[in-house]
Amino acid sequence: MAERYTQIGTALVTGGSAGIGRAVALALAAEGYRVLINGRRPQREVTDLVRLLNEAAGANGCRYVRGDIADAAFRDLLASTIRKEYGGISVLVNNAGVTTKGRKDMLDLTEKDMIDLLRVNLIAPFLLSANLAPVMAGLDAPAYIINISSVSAYAVSTNRADYCISKAGMSMMTRLFADRLAADNIRVFEVRPGVIRTDMTGPVAEKYDRLISEGLLPIARWGEPQDVARAVVGIVRGYHPYSTGSVVDVDGGFHIRRL
Repeated sequence: MAERYTQIGTALVTGGSAGIGRAVALALAAEGYRVLINGRRPQREVTDLVRLLNEAAGANGCRYVRGDIADAAFRDLLASTIRKEYGGISVLVNNAGVTTKGRKDMLDLTEKDMIDLLRVNLIAPFLLSANLAPVMAGLDAPAYIINISSVSAYAVSTNRADYCISKAGMSMMTRLFADRLAADNIRVFEVRPGVIRTDMTGPVAEKYDRLISEGLLPIARWGEPQDVARAVVGIVRGYHPYSTGSVVDVDGGFHIRRL
């Protein structure tokens, strides 16, 4: 049977080839984790990233697993591979996500629009977490499921209604898994980014530049993917030993209600 890794073991980051996921993967590798990243980009586009991960981790086991986590057959294959080759993992970061195509008005969303987005943003991480939980249970130190959500879990954007619903669902998913898996020594957290500089926010950068300059955020700057990665590192280092189902806001103070 494959070796069971504990605290500094193996981590899986979905959507790990760019943006927030890339920063999280590199930060975990720097902590010594053997990091598996998942995404849909061709292998040739992530060769340099895999090299950086292995250099940071001081290991040769970091790798890219290409596939769509919204596809049930791929999720099963991914979970099976992890069981056979690694015996399990100690960290799962559910980061993969998409936004509303064309940022449609909510009244124009179709059933297909809703289903396509929810399959990636909510259904896939839910089922992947359920699939991997048995091989995360019972390690010598706590294992972690970390869900990367968004301030859109509570902040309304009527031109991204399906996205907002998916992130609100991920918040409840976090609490459900936290309750269900606590006895198995698996801690579950929601990391909730705000305005983060990524490809996803690129098309609306001018809008956010203006809002930030007008006082949208107490910490008056864009967030960077590394800000989110540092929050993840703080969790896996065990700095929250008596917490689960908790939200870590990485939003420049956006969640503070001000008059």
